[in-house]
Order: sequence, then C-alpha cells, then structure tokens
Amino acid sequence: MEWFLNYRPDLASLISRWRDVGIGERKLFSLLRGHRMKRLLKRMLDESEFLSDYGVRALSRYHKDHPYVFRSGDDIFTVTYQPAESDSGLFGGNSNWRGPIWFPMNFLIIESLQRFHHYYGDDFKIEYPTNSGNFVTINDVANELSKRLMKIFLKDENGNRPVLAYNRKLQTDPHFKDYVLFHEYFHGDNGRGVGASHQTGWTGLIAKLLQPRGKVLKETGLTFATEPGSTIKERIS
Repeated sequence: MEWFLNYRPDLASLISRWRDVGIGERKLFSLLRGHRMKRLLKRMLDESEFLSDYGVRALSRYHKDHPYVFRSGDDIFTVTYQPAESDSGLFGGNSNWRGPIWFPMNFLIIESLQRFHHYYGDDFKIEYPTNSGNFVTINDVANELSKRLMKIFLKDENGNRPVLAYNRKLQTDPHFKDYVLFHEYFHGDNGRGVGASHQTGWTGLIAKLLQPRGKVLKETGLTFATEPGSTIKERIS
C-alpha cells in the first residue's frame, strides 16, 4: 500500500480517510465508514424489507406493494417483489434476483460483517432487527443471519425442513426426508427450495456455517440456542 501512496500522492489524503485505526491499531481499507454501514444495515435488517426469517432477500419486500416503475417513451417497465417463481415466463419462469434468498450473497454479507467486527470490536452496536430497540455487535448480527440461513435446512419443531416444503414426499418419506437438496436459491418468505436442486457450488456453503457451531457443541456439549434440548446433529440427521 505504501508504494502506491508514494506513486499517487494525489490519492494519499483520500485513502488516508479510509484507513482509520480500530481495535488494537487494526487498519480498515473500505469505502464504507461506520455511519454509512449503519444506514445500509438499517434497511437490510428491516423485516419489512430485506430481512427474512431465512436470510437476506435479493429485493426488498417493500416492492410487493410499491413496485419500482421505469418509463421509457411509451413503454412502462415494473419490478415487483417476487420471492420465488416469477409472474411471467421471463428467465424461464424464475424470479431470480427479484426477491429470493441466495446463498452466495448472504455468505459474503456474513463474512464482511465478521471482518468489520474484527476492526470495530464490541463497542460498535447495530439495531437488530431494525425498529426492535435491540442493539447488538456486528458479529452478533453475522451469527443471527447464519442462524436464519441454517433454518432453511434444519428440522423445525414439527420435524420438517423448510427447504423441502414444496414436496410432501421428500418432506415425510423415511427414504427421502434426510436427503437434503442444495437448491439454487430459496423462497424469500418461507425458505423452500427453488430452481435447480443440485447447486452445491454455492449452496454447499451451509456446511461452512454449520461447522463452527458443530465444533462448539462437540467440545462443550451445548445445545442449539433456538431450540432447547435439541442439538444440531439431532436436527440434521
């Protein structure tokens, strides 16, 4: 970095504003300062907008009742919140980025929050969820988002997995119910699997989210926080 600042002294003052000093003299190189991040997270962590029970939606739920409208000459184009299948044949009938939950983006959000916490520490608080009056650390937000994503695959109190909600046989048949599919993306409101069912290339990231919790459970004997008396192992198998 220093050689670049010497090579481009005109950018030195600008970049120096991005490189503040955090916990333990840690450096942060980012366009996103603390106050800007809080403004972004206020929208992202709003359950009436981007935050779903199963992760962060690709499009705000606000647009379900307030479609985005673009006019070009006599043509009018609209974008509405569509949590799973599309209301048109466009893109093969999939809504893609107009509402569903995608693992790649959610995983990157979680990783980024963890890195920001490494810099800011526990003194930097975020309201989670928005308008709840509950303030937590950035790392707590990352952990809570991880839990919401894990809910897609883990059994609920009735023994059902949200990911398999579209198929009764897969959900209940003893020969199928424990073979979890890695769908391309997930319904923005109920977490059921949508699109291709073999997208291990990115949906397989769920294993990374489960891994550290499994290790903690094994070493400490703790149970999964959101369901007393049930360990992650029991809910997966």
